[in-house]
Amino acid sequence: MDSKDDVSLNSKDVQAESKVKDKAVSAPGDVETPDEMEEDNKKRHLNVVFIGHVDAGKSTTGGQILFLSGQVDDRTIQKYEKEAKDKSRESWYMAYIMDTNEEERVKGKTVEVGRAHFETETTRFTILDAPGHKSYVPNMISGASQADIGVLVISARKGEFETGYERGGQTREHVQLAKTLGVSKLLVVVNKMDDPTVNWSKERYDEIESKMIPFLKSSGYNVKKDVLFLPISGLLGTNMKTRIDKSVCSWWNGPCLFEALDAVEVPLRDPKGPFRMPIIDKFKDMGTVVMGKVESGSITEGDSLLVMPNKTQVKVVAVYCDETKVRCAGPGENLRVRLSGIDDEDILAGFVLSSIAKPIASVTEFVAQLQILELLDNAIFTAGYKAVLHIHSVVEECEIVELLQQIDPKTKKPMKKKVLFVKNGAVVVSRVQVNNMICIEKFADFPQLGRFTLRTEGKTVAVGKVTGLPSVSS
Repeated sequence: MDSKDDVSLNSKDVQAESKVKDKAVSAPGDVETPDEMEEDNKKRHLNVVFIGHVDAGKSTTGGQILFLSGQVDDRTIQKYEKEAKDKSRESWYMAYIMDTNEEERVKGKTVEVGRAHFETETTRFTILDAPGHKSYVPNMISGASQADIGVLVISARKGEFETGYERGGQTREHVQLAKTLGVSKLLVVVNKMDDPTVNWSKERYDEIESKMIPFLKSSGYNVKKDVLFLPISGLLGTNMKTRIDKSVCSWWNGPCLFEALDAVEVPLRDPKGPFRMPIIDKFKDMGTVVMGKVESGSITEGDSLLVMPNKTQVKVVAVYCDETKVRCAGPGENLRVRLSGIDDEDILAGFVLSSIAKPIASVTEFVAQLQILELLDNAIFTAGYKAVLHIHSVVEECEIVELLQQIDPKTKKPMKKKVLFVKNGAVVVSRVQVNNMICIEKFADFPQLGRFTLRTEGKTVAVGKVTGLPSVSS
């Protein structure tokens, strides 16, 4: 890897308190010597989100990765295997590593976004295991909005790929969301290749790849540059840490999953840019502690910052990555930050910790370019249309107040005629209004803080990017 990939600046990743909201999976912590800390610093740090249809094997694949990278020992695995057997769920035991709460084990569904960490030769990874089930898409959004790369898990089992991929399946929605939320690189892992209905069949693998490619293209992915397909078995761990044996699968000549993850190049964030950390959660612990991922700039103990939009000046008392206290941290890191000068009741998810010299804009209206994916039956997208806006960690009701112009998808140029309403597939520039002050940026300046989704009745109807903010931010 060349040095431009050295995205991360500091030691360990964040790991939230094991609160109900955020599950933490970690190996028993050893006290690190300063030398080891230095060693850690040399590795770049990436956030990976696992996405895909319910039952495609995301949690199992995530669990297998932790096992293969030595984060979970054999004894724990045996315990999980026994628990799964007792519940007549033999094939789910690997998922138990990621799904640590009882509800998830009983249902076999991931509800929250699990977090775990593992390392390859060159990179430290934080896994965000996003829920695949339809009713948990908002949780999936918060997982994906923190990720640098996505691993899209697809089941090769007969019938299962089709279910996830057809209209109403989660595979499509997840891919579109991931793209909008800034997951710029995608590893598409075709899982369950060991299934008796598949038996490592090249025909089945090729069929899935040929169906997925046009769809990934239409979702905005550059398939040649940003997408890599590979076959695995999450349950058996085949083609994950080491390349698959030719006796199992004679036709695969590509990398295994760990090699592919190692080779991903991600865009650099700016450690010297203005500080931006959207807050995803807050709690009381010897003062006020906020959690989030640094999207731009760096933070150091003792810094004075602003909590926006309420413009409260705060002081950074302590910064934690994982359980580890660090003096400073840079972009891409998931942190817990202890602040003085503000009460936890005065902070909401969606607020942004921001530099004083260049604070983030707080607005109630903005201009955005939207792509309409799929409106609810017989809905018309026009002025007065209401939806729920998801942008970084903000969830807020919004209304489209005016359609400004429609963009021709072929030429990417605005069309001449005045636009009153648009249908599925249209790209339109519109003015969007929200009820409460929110902190956002133009997509061109800070992609992570300027892309969003619009949802109605539990369905993503449009994805968009902020193109204009009011000139005077009050």
